[in-house]
Amino acid sequence: MVGRRIVEEFEKIPTSNVSDALDRFKVKGGLEGIVPVVEGVRVAGTAFTVRFIPASQVELKPWVTYIDKAHPGDVVVIDNDGRTYCTVWGGLLSARAKEMNIRGTVINGVCRDVDVIRAISYPVFSKGRFMMTGKDRVQLAGINEPINVANVLIKPGDVIVGDDSGVVVVPQEIAEKVLEAALEIYEKESRILEDVKRGVPLSEARERYGYGELQRPKTAQEVPRVDTR
Repeated sequence: MVGRRIVEEFEKIPTSNVSDALDRFKVKGGLEGIVPVVEGVRVAGTAFTVRFIPASQVELKPWVTYIDKAHPGDVVVIDNDGRTYCTVWGGLLSARAKEMNIRGTVINGVCRDVDVIRAISYPVFSKGRFMMTGKDRVQLAGINEPINVANVLIKPGDVIVGDDSGVVVVPQEIAEKVLEAALEIYEKESRILEDVKRGVPLSEARERYGYGELQRPKTAQEVPRVDTR
């Protein structure tokens, strides 16, 4: 399990730097097509995964409320298989999640009640928004099991980082190593920015800090193997 200190450090780093750090380990972590509903927030937490499948055409099952099984510090990650014709998250779930100190929600699909979500500033990242309910259209199929979002494997306990640029997933097995790399990249890019503000040509500042190599492995040794299937 990833320690809280590591998660808190990830929350300070832009997702772009975390993604570059993952490139050093040959790991794709960015969730393509998942964008923030509430802008200006930065979140990090451990994945609490949820999976939905199409509802039975023969026997309609009760709608399951799963949110109370999550824990403070979690990010709820929902795989609704990218469906945009029905929602699996809205204002009631957002209000309960915020009260539980859940860090945010990531949806491979859409959400609704955007006015409520924005009013309470609860971080939601999704493929879009749509008002039609998921009740009787989809049903809960699994909690805290590996899921696939945007061709990225997400396991319970992986680190989820989100900001205005989107969402990135850090496999828990290499979280500490990725954090170390991300902090280095963040520091060097910050120095480049400071140089540019002082009038240094961008090409010169980038060369000074090795910008073109920041995302590459620092040694020729084999990078850690991570299951991303």
